[in-house]
Amino acid sequence: MENINKPSTSIKNWAIDDRPREKLLTKGAAVLSDSELLAILINNGHREKSAVEIAKEILKLGGNNLNELGKLSLKELQKIKGIGEAKAITIAAALELGRRRHYSFALDKTVIKTSKDIAQYLRAAIKDFSYEVFAVLYLNKANKVNHFEIVSRGGLTGTVADPRIILKIALEYEATSIILCHNHPSGNLKPSKADEALTQKIKMAAAYLDILVMDHLIVSEEGFFSFSDDGLL
Repeated sequence: MENINKPSTSIKNWAIDDRPREKLLTKGAAVLSDSELLAILINNGHREKSAVEIAKEILKLGGNNLNELGKLSLKELQKIKGIGEAKAITIAAALELGRRRHYSFALDKTVIKTSKDIAQYLRAAIKDFSYEVFAVLYLNKANKVNHFEIVSRGGLTGTVADPRIILKIALEYEATSIILCHNHPSGNLKPSKADEALTQKIKMAAAYLDILVMDHLIVSEEGFFSFSDDGLL
């Protein structure tokens, strides 16, 4: 039989210095643990567990690794008791903001000289997708990045990018060169024949508009592959 005299798990009953919101107000966000920060997003727990305890469950679901946590779907987050659709969306949105903050600094008018200059940014931007996405970096005459856009989203084994859409965006941003990129969720960095054919198709179409395809990068958690470095452009 349930003990009706069991103490409440509500954070409101904690000492003020131990409450995540109050701790953030008085000491700053940096001193909070990952679970405490998540608890603020969750806002409240349920009868059996506090928001912090639920947050610890969520972190465990991601192997106590924020990078892995960012890959979880809304349905996977909702496996935790106390996490409904609204809270799952809040958590996913916060993780996405963190990811964008991480790579937006690298994008800020970065001058592209080598494949390594952009590979780190692209890996951070698209490596976490569980399906293939095709993205393009649009550069100006000074080889500075003016725009980044995911132009196509595919399945687990491939995606198709339309050269017309890619070049339409290039004209809108007055790009003089572009860098193509897609991820391989499998981790395999070797380009397929379809990857090579698509690259040449986009390269030929871009040439008619005097737009240079500087490179095509394949990225995964294992690293990156550059068409340019490997002599495929």
